[in-house]
Amino acid sequence: MTAARTVTLPSGAKVPALGQGTWRMGEDRTRRAEEIASLRRGLDLGMTLIDTAEMYGSGAAEELIGEAVRGRRDEVFLVSKVLPAHAHARGTVEACRASLRRLGTDRIDLYLLHWRGGVPLAETVEALEGLVDDGSIGGWGVSNLDVDDLAELPAGAVPQTNQILYNLTRRGPEYDLLPWCRERSVPVMAYSPLEQGRLAGHEALDAVAGAHGVTPLQVALAWVLRRDDVIAIPKASDVAHVEDNHAALGIRLTDEDLRTLDAAFPAPTGKQPLDML
Repeated sequence: MTAARTVTLPSGAKVPALGQGTWRMGEDRTRRAEEIASLRRGLDLGMTLIDTAEMYGSGAAEELIGEAVRGRRDEVFLVSKVLPAHAHARGTVEACRASLRRLGTDRIDLYLLHWRGGVPLAETVEALEGLVDDGSIGGWGVSNLDVDDLAELPAGAVPQTNQILYNLTRRGPEYDLLPWCRERSVPVMAYSPLEQGRLAGHEALDAVAGAHGVTPLQVALAWVLRRDDVIAIPKASDVAHVEDNHAALGIRLTDEDLRTLDAAFPAPTGKQPLDML
């Protein structure tokens, strides 16, 4: 089995470079057993970072995860997110408590602001740091914040991660956001690293995949994982898909592979608005 590669957070905590996303999981009761099995298989393979949010299925994803990790909580690095509308002083705490109940745990390892809303960032950060102090969360971070937003964080406030949309077709962050984060040793957490499967069938990916004897989507995931400061959190709702994702850890893209992909999916040459899904 391919050994799990880790990424170090500013706190010093090490997390797997390949985790598991859960957007739109827990919403179909007929798939519940399969989704739980997929999350547990991911844990078996070392994909122990599981990302979720209070928004996903209005809490259904958190409930699903709570069931999936029951009896294995200490193996898991749980990430959840507070909605911007709840991210004021009192609402952040209340949202966290509700997530803890749904997850069936007494702590969330990393708690993120889902995206920026109307609440001042300083107020949200103060609430998040209070949750760190009382042990409800291990650390805090942000999601979908661009460089200008990050510059408005309170002085000395360092997020553990910035979770953003990043994949071969969403390379805008490479221009300024990824360098900003790297300079401050803040890893990026890439959601939808496979563009929800829409990367399948691209000629360049097919060519690189053929050379390695793997699938195009595994190449696309390996491309995201090529960076030592990026954590990828693809969703997989069945065991076979989890195993396919895990196999991407064993792919080593050559310089020629990267040139082929760069030609098909050019890097940004200027500032681009931060994409969101």
